[in-house]
Amino acid sequence: MNKTPRNKIAALATALALPLLLLQSAAWAQETAVAAAGRSRPSLLEGIVGTLVFGVIGIALAIIGFKLFDVVVHHNIEQEIFENKNMAAALLAGAIVLGVSIIVAATILS
Repeated sequence: MNKTPRNKIAALATALALPLLLLQSAAWAQETAVAAAGRSRPSLLEGIVGTLVFGVIGIALAIIGFKLFDVVVHHNIEQEIFENKNMAAALLAGAIVLGVSIIVAATILS
C-alpha cells in the first residue's frame, strides 16, 4: 500500500488520539475508584501506579507529537540535529516536545 503524506498524517493523528482517550479513561477510572472507596485521596500505591501509567503515556505522546510535527513539516529534524549539528533545529525540537508535554499535562490534570 502506497503511503502518501496525507495517509501518514491520518495514521499519526489516529495514533495520537488513542493515547489521549486512554489518558481520559484512566483519569475517569481513578476518580471513580476514589469515589467508590469513600476516600478523599488515593493510597500511596495507587499514586505510584497512576504516576507510572501517566508517565509512560505522556512520554509516548511527546514522541508521537514530535514525529507528527516532523511529518507535517516534510523535513527530517533529527537529521538536521545529529548529522548537520543544527542548533536551531535542536531548539525547535525541544520547543515541540515541551509544547506537547504541556498539552498532555493539562489533559491529565483536567
